[in-house]
Amino acid sequence: MTEITVSLHSGEETRIPAASTLKDALGELVSNKQRKQIIAAYIGDTIVDLLTPITKDSVIRPIIKDSEEGLEVLRHSTAHIMAKAVRDIFGKDVKVAIGPAIENGFYYDFLREEPFSPDDFTAIEERMNEIVKSRAEFVRKEVASKDAKEIFASEGEKYKVEIIETIDDEMVSTYMVDDFVDICRGPHLPDTTYIQAFKLLRVAGAYWRGDENNDVLQRIYGTAFYDKKALKKHLNALEEAKKRDHRKLGKELELYTIQDQIGPGLILWQPKGAQLRRLIEDYWKDEHYRHGYELLYTPHIARQDLWKTSGHLDFYSENMYSSMAIDDVQYQLKPMNCPFHIGVYNSNKRSYREFPLRWAELGTVYRYERAGALHGLLRVRGFTQDDAHIFCRPDQLEEEIFNILELNLHILKTFGFSEYDVYLSTRPEKYVGSDDNWEKATEALKQALEKKGLDYSIDPGEGVFYGPKIDIKIKDQLGRSWQCSTIQVDFNLPDRFEVNYIGSDNKEHQPIMIHRALMGSLERFIGVLIEHYAGVFPLWFAPVQARLLNITDDQAEYTEEIFEQMRSAGLRIEKDLRNEKLNYKIREAQVAKIPYMLIIGDQEKADGTVTVRLRNGKNLPAMPVKEFIDMVNEECRKGRGI
Repeated sequence: MTEITVSLHSGEETRIPAASTLKDALGELVSNKQRKQIIAAYIGDTIVDLLTPITKDSVIRPIIKDSEEGLEVLRHSTAHIMAKAVRDIFGKDVKVAIGPAIENGFYYDFLREEPFSPDDFTAIEERMNEIVKSRAEFVRKEVASKDAKEIFASEGEKYKVEIIETIDDEMVSTYMVDDFVDICRGPHLPDTTYIQAFKLLRVAGAYWRGDENNDVLQRIYGTAFYDKKALKKHLNALEEAKKRDHRKLGKELELYTIQDQIGPGLILWQPKGAQLRRLIEDYWKDEHYRHGYELLYTPHIARQDLWKTSGHLDFYSENMYSSMAIDDVQYQLKPMNCPFHIGVYNSNKRSYREFPLRWAELGTVYRYERAGALHGLLRVRGFTQDDAHIFCRPDQLEEEIFNILELNLHILKTFGFSEYDVYLSTRPEKYVGSDDNWEKATEALKQALEKKGLDYSIDPGEGVFYGPKIDIKIKDQLGRSWQCSTIQVDFNLPDRFEVNYIGSDNKEHQPIMIHRALMGSLERFIGVLIEHYAGVFPLWFAPVQARLLNITDDQAEYTEEIFEQMRSAGLRIEKDLRNEKLNYKIREAQVAKIPYMLIIGDQEKADGTVTVRLRNGKNLPAMPVKEFIDMVNEECRKGRGI
C-alpha cells in the first residue's frame, strides 16, 4: 500500500496510507483533546473539511473552532441547515438561491410568495434543532456539471441552474446534509452535532445577484457560535447596537433628517447636527493648517470631458449620475475631488523646490447608490469627503506617508478611537504604472508603517489599479470595525493629466501623487461617532454644552442674563424657561444627552451663581458664572488635545 507523508506547520509529521482522510491524518498528529477543537484545515492554500482524502505528501494547518475561519465554517454549515429547515416546512414551492457565511453570521436567499414572519422564525429554528439532533453528516460529492444542471432543473431550482451555467469546470462540488443538496465548494462541519448555538435575526429583501432587474428574494439573516455563552454575548451586543443605532439617535437628538420629497440618501442637517458638523469641520481645518496643509474649494460639477480624461467614465460610470447639458456642453456631478486638485496643480508651472504641496478640501461628491444599499448616514448619495492630495518628489514619499499617519492617528485619537486594524494592499493583477514604481511605493508605505511602529497585515493584490494603499479600520466601543481612513499612491492620474514639474536638472519629471482621507466622509464618520458614543458626545464637540433651567418664573430674567453672558463667551447654551416642574426639565435635558444642566433658583439668583448638574446625575457645587465658563473652556481645550 502506498504511503504518503503529512506534517503540521509546527513540524510534526507522520506516514499514512494514501487516500486517508484529513481526519485520519490529524488522529496521528495531534492529541484527542486537540483534535476535538479542529473542524477543518488548510492543505496548501486550500481549506478542506475533515473527510477530504489526502492523496500526496502534504502540509496541514488546522482550523480550530473559535478562529475566524472556524466560525465561518460553522456559519456556512448552519446556513445549509436553515435552508433545509425552510424547505422541510414550506415545501419545494420555496426556491433556494445562495447562503454564504458573512461577518458575524450568515444568510440564505429564498423565493417565496408569502413573506416570512417572526412566527415562521420560531418554526424554522425548531426544525433546525431537530436536524441538528439527527447527527446528519455533511457529505461532499463531485457531480458532472451536466448532470447537476439536470437534477436542479427537474426540481425547478432555477437559481442553482444559473449558478452552474457560470461554472466553467466539467465537475461541480455539492454537499448533502440528510436529503438537502446544495452546490458548494465547502468546507463544512463533519456533522450537525457541532452546531450548538444559533439564532435567526431578521429578514430583508434582496435582488438576485444584486441586480434590481432580477427577482426580489427574501434574505433570512442568522448567526451561530460553538457555545450558547458566546451566542448570548453576541445577542446582547446586538441589542446594545440597536440602542446606539445612529438613525434612531439622529432622530431623537434632532441631528439630521432624510425626506422622500428631497430624495433618498440626501441628508438634511438640522441645527444641532449642523453645529456638530461645524465643530468637526473647524477642528479638521485647524489641524490641517497646523500640519502644513492649504485648503481648496472646488465646484460640484465639471465638463464631461474631465471625467473622460480622468478615466472615471470608463471605470466608474455606474456610480455616476447622468450628464446635463449646459450651453450645449455636457456636464456631470463630481464623484471625486481629485481631478479638480490636479486642475489647481496644472494652473501653474511647478518646480521641485515647491514640494511637497499638501492640499485639503472638505469636498462634497455625489455617487449613485442603489436604494436598497442606502443606510442612514453610513451609505448616502451625496457626502463630503475629508479629502487631501499631496504632490511630492519620489525622495519625499516615505516621509509624507509617515506625516499622514501621524496626523491620521492623532485625529482619530482625539475623537476617541485608539483601536484599529491596519492593512497594506499590494499590486493587483491589472494595474497601471511600472513595476519599479509599484515596488518603490509599496516599500515606502511599509517603511512609514514600521517607522510609526504600527502592526499591519498585508492584503495581497488588493491595491487599486493605480497604486498601493494603506487602509485603517477603526474599532468602536462595541468592537465593531469601520473603514474610514485610506492612503493611496496614484500613478494613473498624473499620467492622464500630464502632471509634471521641473527638476533640479531643468527637465520635466512626474511627481508622486498621494490621495488620502482620514474620516472617509463626514456623514459616515458622524454616523460612527453617534454609535460609538451612543449620542453622549464629549463636551468639546457636543452640539449643546449646557442648558439653563429656572425653577420658577422669578428667576426668568436672571436666567436670560446668564444665557446672553454664556453665549457671548462662546458656549453652546440653551435655556428652558417653561413653566414646568424642575424634575421634568432635568429628565428632558438628560434624554437630550446635554452635558451640563445649570439650575437656577432664588439662592443662585441672589449669589450670582449656577448649580451644576451633570448628565449622569451627579451634582457639582454652585459656582460663579465665569468659573463655569472657564471650566467648560478648559475641558474643551483638553478634549481637542490643545
